[in-house]
Amino acid sequence: MERFVLKGKNIYTGNRVIESGFLLIEDGVITSIGTDVEFNRLDLQGGEVIEVDATCSIIPGMIDMHIHGAAGSEVMDATPQALDIMTANLPSEGTTSFLATTLTEAEDSIKRALHNVGEFMRAQPTGQAEILGIHLEGPFISPSRPGAQSQENIICPDLEKFAEFQRIADHHILQVTMAPERPGGMELVRYLSSHGVVVSIGHSNATSDEVQKAIEAGAKQVTHLFNAMSPIHHRDPGVAGSALMADALKCELIVDGIHIHPAVVHMAFRLKGSEGLILVTDAIRAKCLGEGSYRLGNQTVQVRNGRALLEDGTLAGSILTMKESIKNTLTFTGCTLEDIVFMSSINPAKQLNLFHRKGSLETGKDADVVVLNEHMDVLMTLCRGKVAYQK
Repeated sequence: MERFVLKGKNIYTGNRVIESGFLLIEDGVITSIGTDVEFNRLDLQGGEVIEVDATCSIIPGMIDMHIHGAAGSEVMDATPQALDIMTANLPSEGTTSFLATTLTEAEDSIKRALHNVGEFMRAQPTGQAEILGIHLEGPFISPSRPGAQSQENIICPDLEKFAEFQRIADHHILQVTMAPERPGGMELVRYLSSHGVVVSIGHSNATSDEVQKAIEAGAKQVTHLFNAMSPIHHRDPGVAGSALMADALKCELIVDGIHIHPAVVHMAFRLKGSEGLILVTDAIRAKCLGEGSYRLGNQTVQVRNGRALLEDGTLAGSILTMKESIKNTLTFTGCTLEDIVFMSSINPAKQLNLFHRKGSLETGKDADVVVLNEHMDVLMTLCRGKVAYQK
């Protein structure tokens, strides 16, 4: 049995803050958690004790529900090597698990990517970020709001086509970004929600009435709030305004200061609260690599001054890291680290019906743990009890 203790002064479990305490980790699972007084009663039987600096904070591992790539690799590369590079690099930013996110491309390209993720998940490497499943972004989106998605490959929502995708993915598609207002959209929303798949309204030109119908059909999320969707208008609040007002919808936020103005991030936090928001990166292969020219699926992206842009100037995902996301969110909103835990860990785990093993630091859950210094820099990341990153 692999057994050790992580001790620290500030442990944010997700339901309380332990000001001086410990996590006992055995074979990748948290088996005990408590205060220093309780630690003194433990029989460690020679297990190692790792004590972090008193200025540090221990939080649950972050879950990125929307990420296309990192460190030169991308989900649409459809190779195990690409996924291995992503899972090896993401712990350095505090990400311990994620949804491998596809793009709207030719059907064969999507199928290859889905099959590759399904195969990779059969025997995932330990000590790296865990792929929890697949986020199918498109192709069931609106040609009126393509964003950086390939417009010529957009198709109407199709139950049989989704079922085929899901079979190829070995039933690992957990989230679908789609436009419910398109022909066949509400039928697909009902089907997905009844089968436990998160329906996220995105790349959508829906009216507020159509958003309400999608909620009634089972939609429970909005993809990258404010981006690639019908905006707030005083005669129709569109997807953006409806999402801000609907308690039934969680909202993804890309908090890089580019996709959403800091004041608008603050507004979203004021309206939705920490329980209504999910921090995501929407990152592409250019993340970690600096400025230059890169591929996003079958398109060329230029990265300049922190922005990833198509040739026509359209924002094409981001180069954001989760550690930058939490720093920015703290700055833009004045929220607490407890709020960050909700937006980066608890909410994603609950949306994906994985809160029984992810999203908080509790007995019986996977030991996905991040140690932050006082500047919110990642010092150490544990993925299922293994040290996956150490500064």
